[in-house]
Amino acid sequence: MKANYSYASAVFNADFNKFAPITANQAWSLFFTLGKNDAALGDNPEVGKLFTNITIGSVVTFILGACIFTSI
Repeated sequence: MKANYSYASAVFNADFNKFAPITANQAWSLFFTLGKNDAALGDNPEVGKLFTNITIGSVVTFILGACIFTSI
């Protein structure tokens, strides 16, 4: 029996991706929609890379800022 729950997360549906690897777009779409929709950002792979690079840049900036300003 397959159950498609409309209020549940997309990842808990039986037909989500059958353990196939997901793209950065799908991962960020699931993050931003709280797991409801894995296609919210579309098919452009550059969008997923943009959010990944923004996250990495923010983390590196905060770490460098913390190291610099705590040593002053």
